[in-house]
Amino acid sequence: MKNFNGQVLFLDRSDINTDEIIPAKYLTENSREALRPYLLEDLSIEEFDFKKDIVGKSVIVTRANFGCGSSREHAPWALEVNGIHMVIAESFARIFRQNMFNCGMMAIELPKETLNDIFANYAGTPTQVATLLEDRKLIFQNQKRTDTIPLSIADFDVELVHAGGWVNYADTRY
Repeated sequence: MKNFNGQVLFLDRSDINTDEIIPAKYLTENSREALRPYLLEDLSIEEFDFKKDIVGKSVIVTRANFGCGSSREHAPWALEVNGIHMVIAESFARIFRQNMFNCGMMAIELPKETLNDIFANYAGTPTQVATLLEDRKLIFQNQKRTDTIPLSIADFDVELVHAGGWVNYADTRY
């Protein structure tokens, strides 16, 4: 199972599409590793620098409709090869969300009000998140505060995460 704990990258914007996650010009690369340097290269958020801000981050917290646009596995792959195994948002494009779980990663939806609180209390500070998958909890922590947030995730998605993705899940069952 992948690691779902670590330092948070806050992306305070809705509708981040798959072309911004990994630009289409890199889709001809024949390995996941080749995608590594281009993650979020075309993302336009004030003061965001993809070359500096991604380093050391394991979790993304963002707004609504993350992963919209073209359906492609390359977007989760680019996150995965950079050590980002969990994205937390208000909502996800359906295919992107499923591709995350199919890769053994997590796309976690939280209510808008909860995300507003997380951004208000944690964005702009070094923040860690711990995932207690079996207890269905997320723990956000910075130097000033700690909050425990309920995690809603389907049992089947937990099985995919434990298996390391769809292929491993299917290999053990079919």
